Amino acid sequence: MANRVVITGLGAITPIGIGKDAYWENLLKGVSGAKRFDFSDYGFPYVEMNQYRPQVAAFVENFDPYDYIPLNKTTKYMGRTSLFALVAAKFALEDAGFELVDEKKQIKIDGIDPFKIGVVTGTGSGNMEILEKGYIEFIEDRGPKRLSPHALPQQILSAVPANISMHFSCKGNTYALPTACSSASQAIGNCYRYLRNGWEDVMITGGSDCCITPLIFGCFAAMRAMSVRNDEPEKASRPFDRDRDGFVMGEGAGIVVLEKLEHALKRNAHIYAEIVGYGMTSDAYHITIPNLQGESFTQAVRMALEEARMKPAEIDYINAHGTATRLNDPIETKAIKDALGDRAYEIPISSTKSMIGHLIGAAGGVEAIASVMSIEDGKVHPTINYENPDSACDLDYVPNQAREVPVKAVMSNSLGFGGFNSVLIFRKFEG
Repeated sequence: MANRVVITGLGAITPIGIGKDAYWENLLKGVSGAKRFDFSDYGFPYVEMNQYRPQVAAFVENFDPYDYIPLNKTTKYMGRTSLFALVAAKFALEDAGFELVDEKKQIKIDGIDPFKIGVVTGTGSGNMEILEKGYIEFIEDRGPKRLSPHALPQQILSAVPANISMHFSCKGNTYALPTACSSASQAIGNCYRYLRNGWEDVMITGGSDCCITPLIFGCFAAMRAMSVRNDEPEKASRPFDRDRDGFVMGEGAGIVVLEKLEHALKRNAHIYAEIVGYGMTSDAYHITIPNLQGESFTQAVRMALEEARMKPAEIDYINAHGTATRLNDPIETKAIKDALGDRAYEIPISSTKSMIGHLIGAAGGVEAIASVMSIEDGKVHPTINYENPDSACDLDYVPNQAREVPVKAVMSNSLGFGGFNSVLIFRKFEG
């Protein structure tokens, strides 16, 4: 018999709040984290900002990781993505009620077999800023002598879960999952499966990313995927709005603690929600363009509902992928209608990205936290900057104001470059 899987800890680091409470409070208020910026203010003095058409991003401001974790020979070489993930994991473990015991060079999670707790995190870029800065040193010095021996091992995508695993002495199943914008969602879904099958007792999972670097930002700019509403940065991210012109790049981490229900009950943990359904498919269509019919995403929704043994009428809220690109929003809208039928018109839908931007590999993690908090709080956050309806996007997007809604079940959608579709269903825990 499959194990039931519950969420017991939440850790968020976002452009509108550090910690789940600050994040959720500002989501409900409709606060935008977007601003106009210059790379020279963020450690890249050699970059000329006028070379970029988009000049808007959503940064995590006033974040000093060493306020939360020790500065030592390992952490001082970590990149921003790893530091986001490590601090968010600490938040999530503390929120889950685990006692973290400092034993010399490692933190031990008291009362858990280290071989029964794993770490799976999604990320799109790893710690790319390490490689970008290293390459500049390589070019300027005409050779490898200035390169750090820590650069490569701390840049690679697997450094993100590895650093969490080493810091907290987690010796279970640990790896990175790089499926672009659906990375964190698929990481959570995979961990849900591991726990259902009894392979682990606890999983630390979600996603972390920092894609606001000159090279990555420039690549997305070359694809014309990002908003160029530079003079109104707080209004640049406009999911489902007729005048949307692309997403706003964000950064941060969303990490959750998943447990087998039996394990959580034994230690009397607070349970935010239960994961009951997970669907994933591939478009098999194009490296960046989603399938215009949305059929694979529709199938992922149906798979998640089938696993959850739920009908469309039982979904109370949808946390949309909602990127604010010209293609994503109408395709996602169509797929929701195809999967849920007439019920789609009755369900409140909102896009977290309207406020925090697109966190790429971390998006599904912070959006899972928003979904779970909707169940916890009985409220859904708005889609801000929704001013001009688009005839191709004709559902209820909770425009501009949060709403009190009795929420028992939430669907969270993630779609990634390469055609990766992921759908999670969270339900209010009832023993």
